[in-house]
Amino acid sequence: MSERPPIAPRSPRAALEPEQVPPPPKRSERARNPFVVVGNAIITLLLVGMIGAGSIYVYGKQKLEAPGPLEQDKVVNIPARSGMSDIADILQREGVIDNNRWAFIGSVFALKARSEMKPGEYAFTKNASLRDVIGTIVEGKVVQHSVTIPEGLTSEQIVARLSENDIFTGSIREIPSEGSLLPETYKFPRGTPRAQVIARMQQAQRRALAEIWERRSTDIPLKTPEQLVTLASIVEKETGKANERSRVAAVFMNRLQKKMKLQSDPTIIYGLVGGKGTLGRPIKRSEITQPSPYNTYVVEGLPPGPIANPGRASLEATANPARTRDLYFVADGTGGHTFTETYNEHQKNVAKLRTMEKQIQNDTVEPADEPPTGAAATPGAPAASAPEDKPDAPAATPAPQPQKRGRKASHRAREGAVQSTTSPPVVQR
Repeated sequence: MSERPPIAPRSPRAALEPEQVPPPPKRSERARNPFVVVGNAIITLLLVGMIGAGSIYVYGKQKLEAPGPLEQDKVVNIPARSGMSDIADILQREGVIDNNRWAFIGSVFALKARSEMKPGEYAFTKNASLRDVIGTIVEGKVVQHSVTIPEGLTSEQIVARLSENDIFTGSIREIPSEGSLLPETYKFPRGTPRAQVIARMQQAQRRALAEIWERRSTDIPLKTPEQLVTLASIVEKETGKANERSRVAAVFMNRLQKKMKLQSDPTIIYGLVGGKGTLGRPIKRSEITQPSPYNTYVVEGLPPGPIANPGRASLEATANPARTRDLYFVADGTGGHTFTETYNEHQKNVAKLRTMEKQIQNDTVEPADEPPTGAAATPGAPAASAPEDKPDAPAATPAPQPQKRGRKASHRAREGAVQSTTSPPVVQR
């Protein structure tokens, strides 16, 4: 019998341990392929990038839509040739965006708006979000400034007003022809060239004149649109009351048809000072008969051109005057006029006006500072009379206004009204 080796006693833990450790499994050749390693790395990076991009998208969307820091509506001017960083600095300085200017720049890139940012003056609303701010700039929603050109100004006076307005740029090389501009309220963005403003007013005048001339009354003694503008400019200077324009136009139409001189004081003034518009002193008696192409006390019919830029209402009234036989009108003392068909009736109305003027002068508190006897003050506008012995008398007379704030109440409502009276000429102050 063979002898067995003696069994060496072991602890229970040692008895459980294997006598020989098996070798680790070998990695497959496919797993060791470098393409697989690179692919795994790319997939990992893509997953991380997608998670990061999603987080940025969510944050960016919230940032774009979040209310901004602007506490109230505000107008901000972005100069021309401003870069994206310059715009961000301006908006941050004005409180339109918060201190994180990079959020604005990132939002511009995210919205693909870098090349579409436009300079100009913009109105941002209270708590405007980044999307609203960028959208306003990209769409060019610039502030539109209202500019009102009053009726009855000469072209020289209109150019002076435009030159004084600081929202416009550039210069006007020459004064536009009289009557070629349409007085209205226009809207322009800051930085509009003044020459462009003039061009727009001229275009508006041509369009309005064409429409009004097309709808004119067929029996008016005017042959061309230019004659319509000329007479409308006189009507514009004679009255400022809307309900009187057609009656004033009718007086001049009736006088033209009867071959009577128009005898309108504003034409005297324009013949003396031209485009300056105002004389700055009373009309002298010698100036009433002073030869001038525009003085309708001297010339027959219409003057050679407009004496101002009439508004649409005066053009309409002249193209379609009232159906009357009136040949004269004189101030009624309340800012309006009284119209008459005969010279005798006209003289009676003039006498009433004289009585009213004397009463006002007697009631005034201030020391008298009036022209010679028979004269009446008109702020910024003259009014003249024809000689006593001429029945072919002027058509209208300026009216004294009611007394205001202790001032003399003998002021006229509108420059240029004319009169016929047996008293000395009515002149302006």
